[in-house]
Amino acid sequence: MIEKYTREHEWIRAEGDTATVGISEYAQQQLGDVVYVELPEVGRRLDKGEEAAVVESVKAASEIYAAASGEVIEVNPGLEAEPARINTDPLGEGWIFKIKLTDPHDLDELMDFAAYQEYAGGLE
Repeated sequence: MIEKYTREHEWIRAEGDTATVGISEYAQQQLGDVVYVELPEVGRRLDKGEEAAVVESVKAASEIYAAASGEVIEVNPGLEAEPARINTDPLGEGWIFKIKLTDPHDLDELMDFAAYQEYAGGLE
């Protein structure tokens, strides 16, 4: 399993050619209480860096970008009824969507956890 992070505060966890995407602990803290999630459509093809979803909180709406190119194969059905899962468990039950990777090498350019922690720490 490979876990990487983007500068836009998404995480991506890949096993083989399937990857799960969500937002980081830092991102959910900045957003505040999440009240709605606009999920991508299953079957949609995404290019790395393309807007894939929107997370709305009491503070603001934030775009979620594709951390890698691929086809959306699943969305988190629990977020429609309980969007606050992103606040309570952003790295687990709060995942947003899964993609079948077009090119696993897209992940090579992303940060590992230590590099992301350093990056996010520099933003405060």
